[in-house]
Amino acid sequence: MKQIARSSVVDAVVDQLRQRIHNGTWPVGMKIPTEVKLIEMLGVSRPSLREAVRSLVQLGLLETRQGDGTYVVAKDEVKVVLQNVMRAADSDEVTSVRHSLDLLAAAQAARRRTDDDVAELRAALDGRRAAVRDGDIDAFVDHDVAFHVGIAQVSRNSLLSSLYQSFEGVLRDSIRQFNDPVVVDDPSNEMHERILLAIERADAEAATVAARGLLEAHPHDESRSVND
Repeated sequence: MKQIARSSVVDAVVDQLRQRIHNGTWPVGMKIPTEVKLIEMLGVSRPSLREAVRSLVQLGLLETRQGDGTYVVAKDEVKVVLQNVMRAADSDEVTSVRHSLDLLAAAQAARRRTDDDVAELRAALDGRRAAVRDGDIDAFVDHDVAFHVGIAQVSRNSLLSSLYQSFEGVLRDSIRQFNDPVVVDDPSNEMHERILLAIERADAEAATVAARGLLEAHPHDESRSVND
């Protein structure tokens, strides 16, 4: 019988730990069990466990804090990699790619949305309007991001959703930069409403047209208009 290589054991441990992170057993922000406990749970050697944990730290899913323990800091290593790429990329290139994803997400969301999806997107838009009314920039950013990221999630395309979520940090910074302070007169509200109504009607063509209209009106940042 062929002996199992140590690297295979490490890979198996990585897979088990990653699965706990991906399925939410260990949510972001949680301190994972101690080394002793994990060795007991998994039945592996200390060196194998440490190597596996090191691999997940390098992937950006875990973070070891000296004297405290190891914490989950991200759920999706693909998102971590993409976010790092976003930080290093030219801002115009980032904007161009995100806008292309906006069109694709709107069309696919219209084809695949459920009534519950529409209700969640509606709640995000209602929250956005309330934030404008109250002059609350933090709430405005949260709800605006929730609307756009939500559309990508409604598309039921996991790769598209991961790609779009990688833009979340850039999107938040952009929205805050061009909308602080927020003002009551927000002409982009109507454009967002058109996108949502098209998705609600399951009209992919209209959703794409509405998303393109928002982007063409504000080519550098769709939310710039509230301060123009």
